[in-house]
Amino acid sequence: MALIVIFTLANFKISAKLYSSVSLYMKIFKMKSKNEYIGDDNFVKMLQHYHCDLPLEVVKMRFIGSICSPNLELRPTDVISSFWPKGQAPRLETKNEAELFFKFFMGLWDALFEQVAKNQVKLKALNAENKEELCAACRLRFDMLESGFLEGFWGGKEDLKLASYLAEIVDSLSDLAGVYASLCKKLESGDSMAAILPVVQHSDKMVEKAIAFLIENSVLPRIDSLKRVVN
Repeated sequence: MALIVIFTLANFKISAKLYSSVSLYMKIFKMKSKNEYIGDDNFVKMLQHYHCDLPLEVVKMRFIGSICSPNLELRPTDVISSFWPKGQAPRLETKNEAELFFKFFMGLWDALFEQVAKNQVKLKALNAENKEELCAACRLRFDMLESGFLEGFWGGKEDLKLASYLAEIVDSLSDLAGVYASLCKKLESGDSMAAILPVVQHSDKMVEKAIAFLIENSVLPRIDSLKRVVN
């Protein structure tokens, strides 16, 4: 597995605690040839350790958008590097650290690829007990669509030529992101949770249907050509 230059731009030192964890995981994963997802809790800790400010749900949706992207030149490493601002990606000090770093990310990629292949992409379950939590959920959903799925879908190429039906679906997802932002503002302006919650739930269903339609008609017919690897 080759080191990617962009991950050597920032000064970064491995803490003793991480080094211990890296060593343990290396012993485990050396016995397995297939990438495996380490789970949400462990992945959040990894993102925090590498100073990635994106929430896990946004990372997931950017991967999903990238898997669905018509930009076939897009590589997983391109997407991974986009999780940090330009010039702020972590420095990977050793070959073992780099292998583990990409193995963990590809474990998540493979898990999400399977969701796409089964057309089972779902939004994070809504669990808001008050207006503040519902507003935070709306902000997260906005980011999941705009900074997540749509940014991954375009893959850095805003001039991609899309079939008209596909362009309409992508535009509808952007519109739905705007709905979440608007709902959050309504909550902040005093609208009741009882009035806003059903709209959020309906919007969630619309997002899931739009993504499912996109996958069914644009992704599944070419799914075998989308299996990308780190190389």
